[in-house]
Amino acid sequence: MKNVCMAVSAYLPLAAQSGDLLRELARPPLEHVDSPASGPPGYGPQRMLTAYSFKKVRERGKGQVIAVVDAFDDPNVEVDLSTFTAQFSQPSCTTENGCFKLVYEGGTKPPADISGWSNEIAIDTQWAHSIAPEAVILLVEAQSNSFADLLSAVDTAVANGATIVSMSWVGSETADETSYDTHFNVPGVMFVAASGDDGHGVSYPAASPYVVGVGGTTLTINSNGTWESETAWSDSGGGQSQYETEPSYQEGVQTSGKRGVPDVAYDGNPSTGIPSYSSYSCGACYTGWQQWGGTSIGTPEWAALFARANAIRVLNGKAPLTEPQTILYPLNELGFHDITSGSNGNCGTLCTAGPGYDYVTGLGSLIADDLVVKLAGSQ
Repeated sequence: MKNVCMAVSAYLPLAAQSGDLLRELARPPLEHVDSPASGPPGYGPQRMLTAYSFKKVRERGKGQVIAVVDAFDDPNVEVDLSTFTAQFSQPSCTTENGCFKLVYEGGTKPPADISGWSNEIAIDTQWAHSIAPEAVILLVEAQSNSFADLLSAVDTAVANGATIVSMSWVGSETADETSYDTHFNVPGVMFVAASGDDGHGVSYPAASPYVVGVGGTTLTINSNGTWESETAWSDSGGGQSQYETEPSYQEGVQTSGKRGVPDVAYDGNPSTGIPSYSSYSCGACYTGWQQWGGTSIGTPEWAALFARANAIRVLNGKAPLTEPQTILYPLNELGFHDITSGSNGNCGTLCTAGPGYDYVTGLGSLIADDLVVKLAGSQ
């Protein structure tokens, strides 16, 4: 995690590339910005729901299970979710009413967080619920931030009925990563991952062709709450994978022979970020109302978009989606704000946003009502 104002990293850094994915350590690509606001700072749920046209979508995720996979234990997650929902007048989401569920990878409670993952847990649960308030939020806590434990937690999410899995964490690509793509190749389940917050470069699991990788933008909202403009966020991860080959669904937008990342984008600049509340003090955590950015904030919100589309499919008697990226990619970019300016490095076209698909913002950010029609109406 980066503090934009103080340039202090609270999270454990990515491990040096080992060539063995299971030995890698992951971290949330999450950035904090100091805010003078006494209450919730940044773009709150109503502003994001309006700006990205979620309010025009009738279904709100009923019957869907959004699994949020993170590392370590946040002892206050459910209490903080209640504080968030009360602040923004949202439906409650508790264990008692069946909206919130907590499962431990490996069956035992993980060690309490001491490195800042609890801030990510708070964001993921609060914002997945904000965008899809009728979906079940299933938090799966891994025993550690090793890929061995996180991938096991992904499997635990699937075993516990997840229809969408949100992964707001990144790790280095490794030569053996393709061997682990099977964790994300599950019929009837969608997987979403953050692309990173270190600028140009590709991370795993967003590099997997079975995962929807989410890049970052700087979002400007009109005074009436509607979308005004977006540019590529300079810290957004993206580029061409070292080890994953170009998936067939990208053939119409690039010809590198390599998997391009990200697929889509969402607000990620902490200066135009979102609020989250956390009461758990772990030593490296931020408590109270804080403003956040990073590609990890778009990950649970894209997962929530897929939950809303799936809810409509179920009502219409259709099968749940498995790989939404195969629907997102046809050349008709209905449902996207095409991001055409900004960059995440100094490597020419690989680092620069432009018309159509690019390696910084993918196909663009979402126009929820149009995109849900596209996703829900597909065969």
